[in-house]
Amino acid sequence: MSILINKDTRVITQGITGKTGQFHTRGCQAYANGKACFVAGVNPKKAGESFEGIPIYASVKDAKAATGANVSVIYVPPAGAADAIWEAVEADLDLVVCITEGIPIRDMLIVRNKMKAKEAAGGKKTLLLGPNCPGVITPDEIKIGIMPGHIHKKGRVGVVSRSGTLTYEAVAQLTELGIGQSTAVGIGGDPINGLKHIHVMKMFNDDPETDAVIMIGEIGGPDEADAARWCKDHMTKPVVGFIAGVTAPPGKRMGHAGALISGGADTADAKLAIMEECGFKVTRNPSEMGRLLKSLL
Repeated sequence: MSILINKDTRVITQGITGKTGQFHTRGCQAYANGKACFVAGVNPKKAGESFEGIPIYASVKDAKAATGANVSVIYVPPAGAADAIWEAVEADLDLVVCITEGIPIRDMLIVRNKMKAKEAAGGKKTLLLGPNCPGVITPDEIKIGIMPGHIHKKGRVGVVSRSGTLTYEAVAQLTELGIGQSTAVGIGGDPINGLKHIHVMKMFNDDPETDAVIMIGEIGGPDEADAARWCKDHMTKPVVGFIAGVTAPPGKRMGHAGALISGGADTADAKLAIMEECGFKVTRNPSEMGRLLKSLL
């Protein structure tokens, strides 16, 4: 068991013919069951061609019909990425993983509202991971995205993070300590994104093969506090918490578009305090995440 994806997942790459799409599709194909999992690419101008043995279709709908794919990953440039997300949602896929950084906020607002309207009208709910995220990996089964596969090890600890590099940092620390991961999920740092910490924590809580979780957040926005409060009432597994941005000055945007302190509870200190109140083992030092988690097992 794992959350979101496993060896039976079948993936469409949107933007497979661009440099980034090609590079990362190769990397994902080479990891674990990647050859079997990556079954289609999409480019309306190159339908009928193929990339490294992966057939290219004119649309997500065509690709799904031909291959039975249930997940899509998007490497489309920012100007067209929101439309690519919507195309995958319209095709009724289970999950869309959008790696693209720099999608205009207005475009994401439009897509989010269309997704909500589709669901409200009784349409299929498609989960969105990202945008501006590293993707998701179930070690030794499948990776979808840009994370380095070699640092991961199969096991029973879940990792969810808003920061891509800190996802890798937590995973590498765990692997070094001999602790494997069930699934590692990078939710992305944009202000308007799909899955939040709270959604992923619910999945980890329900997953019988996840024993503990590292949850990594950033300054800005209420997401980490919302997730921590949910965990206080429902989470049955130990959680290690870390918030990036302890030294960030208020009002200054740090790296990610969503990492902007706008109110009192947006700071790293405030979020860490809420996490601690809610029963998390928190650290202010990112190099301690793995060791702290080991102490809870």
